[in-house]
Amino acid sequence: MKSIIKHHAFSCPWFFTTVKSLFLLPVLFLMFACSKQPEGKPQASPVPVSVAMVTQKNVPVDVRAIGNVEAYSTVSIKTQVNGQLKRAYFREGGEVKKGDLLFTIDSRPYEAALKEAEANLARDVATAEKASHDAGRYAKLYKEEVVSREQFEQFRSSAESLDAVVQADRAAIENANVNLGYCTIRSPLSGFTGSLLVHEGNVVKENETIMVVINQVSPIYVNFSVPEQYLKDIDENRRKNPLKVFAVPQGGEHSSEGLLTFVDNTIETTTGTIRLKGTFENQEKYLWPGQFVNVVLTLYTRLNAFTVPSQAVQVGQQGEYVFVVTPNRTVESRPVIVSRRINGETVVDKGLKAGETVVTDGQLRLIPGSPVNVKQIPEGQAKHS
Repeated sequence: MKSIIKHHAFSCPWFFTTVKSLFLLPVLFLMFACSKQPEGKPQASPVPVSVAMVTQKNVPVDVRAIGNVEAYSTVSIKTQVNGQLKRAYFREGGEVKKGDLLFTIDSRPYEAALKEAEANLARDVATAEKASHDAGRYAKLYKEEVVSREQFEQFRSSAESLDAVVQADRAAIENANVNLGYCTIRSPLSGFTGSLLVHEGNVVKENETIMVVINQVSPIYVNFSVPEQYLKDIDENRRKNPLKVFAVPQGGEHSSEGLLTFVDNTIETTTGTIRLKGTFENQEKYLWPGQFVNVVLTLYTRLNAFTVPSQAVQVGQQGEYVFVVTPNRTVESRPVIVSRRINGETVVDKGLKAGETVVTDGQLRLIPGSPVNVKQIPEGQAKHS
């Protein structure tokens, strides 16, 4: 049997090929295993982010509210005499200055009354002078005992009575002049007129008919209310310096600056707020009576505060935090303590320092240690990175 196998082995070439392959397979496997390099952990792609720098500056601490603009002074113009409206001299809704002519009332009846009073005065003055002369003459005759005392007293009394009549006539003339002056109506203040409520030709009644309403808008008031919790800070700080108030019409861009001039003496119990009033010069006429405005009351200024854009602050299970960009372009999660958010910026009390760079956009794809690709490098970051 062995001879047969030996015979076939040496007589068949495929036999040697098979045996050779069996010996080579382990060697090739070991060579392949040794030559294969271990695969490393795939590196994460940098996350594109926008960043900003932590700044240190003085930050005003303020209170925000919705306010309502109120005219500094409002006057309802009425006539002080009865008569027919002759003419209106202003444009409805237009600006008038103090002393500008507004209306004229038909003055003819009052001119006639003045002339009558002047005539009465002239008549009574002549009569009084005659009576005074007679009284003087009878006084002399009484001393000479030519006339009786009764006659003398009669002439003296008559002269004194006519002197009183003359004084009444002069008062009547003065009153007639006043009434004649009331026929011309002038603006008592500078401001803007409303609608004309009485038109030419209508008869107006004394102290009854409202002819036009004038609002003084420069200066002007802004009324607003704040929660009572701010009353202590308001009281303490307004004792040191006048508190500034800023007002911006809703939907507008222009900000007006004024001063806090009134703090109500009672807290509104139903709302828990206290009513305040600011006075504005309003030279630019940005504020208008009845207008709703956004009000900012500045209580004090916090010095050297650390601030970041508000969108940099995130909220997690452990509280508020920010992603800080490290010098090797990775991020770390930094817990922070914030106090106020003002005009898109947040004041950070603890957790950051000036010059550090924080992520403002792209935080959803970040975890601590993530590499980042900064899309927006703030000015001065290079020297801090």
